[in-house]
Amino acid sequence: MKINTHQFGEIEFTEEKIINFENGLFGFEYLKKYLFIKPDDSFFYWLNSIENPDIAFPMFGLRVIDDQFPQEDNFEAFGIVTLNPNPLNITLNLKAPVYINQNDKSGFQKIVDTDNYPVNYKLFSE
Repeated sequence: MKINTHQFGEIEFTEEKIINFENGLFGFEYLKKYLFIKPDDSFFYWLNSIENPDIAFPMFGLRVIDDQFPQEDNFEAFGIVTLNPNPLNITLNLKAPVYINQNDKSGFQKIVDTDNYPVNYKLFSE
């Protein structure tokens, strides 16, 4: 199978590479199937929709930020990144992490019920 993405051009993949989000992501509940991409030259992972290849979310592993970040069994937590030309304005959503299980190819998003994790955490500082 192939998709033509905005970020990476044409990507060929197999059914085994698809991460299924039963409930989609917040605001994108209608999109259920994604590819989880880690380019060699990138600081970020990417979650690219298969159903709408123009939609892709830059992601960052939350254990790098906080090794005590709330985890789910067999799932790794990622934050959706808001990119900006100025690196000091790049933010990470810690409030609504995306959890991905790469073994069973499933994922979900949930809101962390604590004020300890902001929606716009600054990924870089001076």
